[in-house]
Amino acid sequence: MQKKIYYFDHAATTPIRREVLAAMNPYFSKEFGNPSNLYELSRRAKSAIVEATKKIADTLGCQTEEFVFTGSATEANNITIQGIAKANREKGNKIIISNVEHKSVLATCQALKKEGFEIQELGVGTDGLLRPSDLEKALDEKTILVSIIYADSETGSTQPIKEFSSIIKKFKEAHRKATPYFHTDATQAVAYLDTDVNELGVDLITLSAHKIYGPKGVGGLFVRKGVEISPLIFGGGPRGKLRAGTENVSGIVGFGEAVRLIKSEKETKSKQIKFLRDKLEKGIFESIPKVVLNGHPIKRLPNFLNVSILDIEGEALLLHLDEKGIYVSTGSACNSESLEPSYILTALGRPYEFIHGSIRFTLGKDTKTADVEYLLRELPKIVKTLRQISPLNLDLKQKTEMSQPKAFIGGQTPHFLRKKE
Repeated sequence: MQKKIYYFDHAATTPIRREVLAAMNPYFSKEFGNPSNLYELSRRAKSAIVEATKKIADTLGCQTEEFVFTGSATEANNITIQGIAKANREKGNKIIISNVEHKSVLATCQALKKEGFEIQELGVGTDGLLRPSDLEKALDEKTILVSIIYADSETGSTQPIKEFSSIIKKFKEAHRKATPYFHTDATQAVAYLDTDVNELGVDLITLSAHKIYGPKGVGGLFVRKGVEISPLIFGGGPRGKLRAGTENVSGIVGFGEAVRLIKSEKETKSKQIKFLRDKLEKGIFESIPKVVLNGHPIKRLPNFLNVSILDIEGEALLLHLDEKGIYVSTGSACNSESLEPSYILTALGRPYEFIHGSIRFTLGKDTKTADVEYLLRELPKIVKTLRQISPLNLDLKQKTEMSQPKAFIGGQTPHFLRKKE
């Protein structure tokens, strides 16, 4: 008999919901037409793609022709960075990013650096947030692209995208020859935050289906009309020839349905998930000593909780939780095979020992109160066992004074645990 699963790793991936799978099923076999052909079977496939695109465009507030489907968010980020660089090299060679971007952005920028592009990384503070003044200082007439992630994949800290877009707009108005485009990776954020591209003021936005209860292997990129961008893959294909190749019809249909459902329940599900996240956070701080919150205590996605539990190894804790059917992460999925400390927590100024005791809990729409309560029963017992055999005995106050947000300096009691005066 299979053991019950307690899944707390929704930032890594989410299960396909029943409604999405039902929408996809016909396009695996019965409706198998190639949407590029003209006969009826293919026209039905093409119609399904058009309908899915409308659902996504409705959520983004954009035109359908401004959205292109990709094989992943990683591909969408690559198209953005490389495509803007190739198309605008005569205008400038500078790209501005943050140091907590997804690895697909960081690695692509490092490759462009070898080709002569100037890459400027803006550093986040100890709370995981960028300072708008740093962007103002970094912008110059050589800048062709600014790419700032909406919410990072380890702490869920959310960046003030609207404020950044306002800064870029003012810069463009003052420097008519400069045309820096603004891109945000909203892969983690789309399920919880506003992604209307006109409200945000972005020129490009990256999405992924498997983070919102859709299928793996399909992502997408909004590209505002008028943005100069070059394709990476050449050949026959639709979507303005930005991305050649036969479309993944079933995946696209599932993506569209997942986006539609997420939009319809965003507000109610966000409140429900945040309530359970706060219950989990409160329970951990009440039952386990020497715990440090990673990321901003307020400005973060409602499903994220990243903590460092001192004097233990995160990997050991993960494996013990696994035995209990509890699935968590020690960082973003793209780091799971690396023994190097998390680059995002390093960017926050966390000491090495803190990073290796970090655990990321990310809740989802189907997380139950009973799941949280089960985790809170098992976690303190496992931590106690691991600490009994650990050689570590870290000084919480000494280590956190340089790295913790003000509300948590020196192991202070979190605000939600303090007694009212």
